[in-house]
Amino acid sequence: MIRQSLKILCFMASLSSALGFSHGLADEHVAAALLLSPAVRSPNVGLTMLQRESINGAKMPRFAADPSWPQLPKGHLIGQVSGVSVDREGDIWVVNRPNSLHPMDTGALRKPPISLCCKPLDEVIEFSPDGRIKRNWSGRDSAPTIDGEPQYPSNIHGIFVDSTDTIWIAGNGPGDHLVVRYTAEGEYLGQFGLRNETNGNLDRQALGNPADISFDPVTSQVLIADGYTNRRIIEFNYETKKFTKYWGAFGEAPEGASRQKDFDFTQAMTTPEGGVDAKTLVFSDIVHCIVRGPDQLLYVCDRRNNRVQVFAESQNRAITYKESIEIAPVTGGTGSATDIAFSPDGSFMYVADMVNGRIWVFDGKTREKLGSMGRPGRYAGQFHWLHSLDADSEGNLYATEVHTGQRVQKLVFLGVE
Repeated sequence: MIRQSLKILCFMASLSSALGFSHGLADEHVAAALLLSPAVRSPNVGLTMLQRESINGAKMPRFAADPSWPQLPKGHLIGQVSGVSVDREGDIWVVNRPNSLHPMDTGALRKPPISLCCKPLDEVIEFSPDGRIKRNWSGRDSAPTIDGEPQYPSNIHGIFVDSTDTIWIAGNGPGDHLVVRYTAEGEYLGQFGLRNETNGNLDRQALGNPADISFDPVTSQVLIADGYTNRRIIEFNYETKKFTKYWGAFGEAPEGASRQKDFDFTQAMTTPEGGVDAKTLVFSDIVHCIVRGPDQLLYVCDRRNNRVQVFAESQNRAITYKESIEIAPVTGGTGSATDIAFSPDGSFMYVADMVNGRIWVFDGKTREKLGSMGRPGRYAGQFHWLHSLDADSEGNLYATEVHTGQRVQKLVFLGVE
């Protein structure tokens, strides 16, 4: 059927040329059919090609969204998906927020029930590459209580799965000034920081609504994007649990006032007073990610300043600023630098852009901007409040959405052209 349609479109194109039209009647439609038809351009029928915008004809990866991924159990819903991390075996871990579901979404929980569906899944979910749920648990069940406070985030934010299969979780809700660690089965292992204890950018122990984590078991470095109340990167030694260093924008000491009130999502939508300045000397009040690249450089998402700052470490682990990469400089609102992922071979760097609903593509070596993929929207391959991003060993991307997006999408890698 698709081939017949293409033959008809090609015939129309040749006919228009023969009749002397300067613009072929069907040229655009042939190109669109070749681009968008999953049967022609994708290995599996049913995939949806992502819209691409190349800069100056640069070669870019092609991706298609798989609308059938993941597979949720019957009668269950997923809330805002605030974090994603791919483990060493290729399984995909996400954290979602059951508390973000509307009461009408979970009518089956009422007593008596007011609807046939649904029930929320627990916060932590492990998916197989084909989208089946392998584990689903809440860390709240095994978290300790200190001074009457359960040591578990009230609003889950980021997740990081290290090479030993330890699960690291951060939070940005009221009092969520901690990072907690769990086994893959959901047993509590330990934490950095404490609930309800924060003390500003220069404190060497207390955290301030941390957003993201990176951990290297070889060096014992725990790096935390301490960025919803504070505005810095802070590092601890995993073995001793002691502070080792922190830094702010351009590798300088952390500057700028910490947030004095509890964070709420309306603040995430507010353009900074005076507008956005991608060259400002301080981090914004949402330092959203910390990612170690395949080049061993450290990449920091300065979300509301619309930039990614890149840092190198010396042999004695001193931090040196290398460069700022402006993502979408004129963007306001929720900002354009929310998370970073790399292709398996390091050829491409992907940056999630929340407010513009797209993924920016950069050359992984030169960090030159090549173009973007996706567009705002609710359908497959489109994004609403794109929040977190990671890649697997086959080059596929996994993209999560918060606010009313409430999903994780698998974006299948289809090569470069």
